[in-house]
Amino acid sequence: MTSPQRADRDETAHENELRGWTEGRTPAGAVKIREAVDARDALARALTRAGIQLPAMDVRTPWRDASASDGEDAPDCARAARYALVHLGVCSSSVAHALAAVIARGAGR
Repeated sequence: MTSPQRADRDETAHENELRGWTEGRTPAGAVKIREAVDARDALARALTRAGIQLPAMDVRTPWRDASASDGEDAPDCARAARYALVHLGVCSSSVAHALAAVIARGAGR
């Protein structure tokens, strides 16, 4: 169980991470990044409950960093905010086997 102080610290770190990724982006791009970060965190919590940790999970933006303040025209900025990806990173073969076993158990329900 986490302490209230740790929960506050984790929330502050999460907000700082989001702010770093979303500042200067179009509103739609910021929403997509928030969605991806939330999905990454939900997946990390689920994997932790299953006893699995993917140490390199991250969020990636596959579009060129652009904002209206960069002097770009509006269509380029709008196109830039299509989606963000949850990058699962790399893991050892033992973690991959554990992940496959958890997925297989879940699929068998």
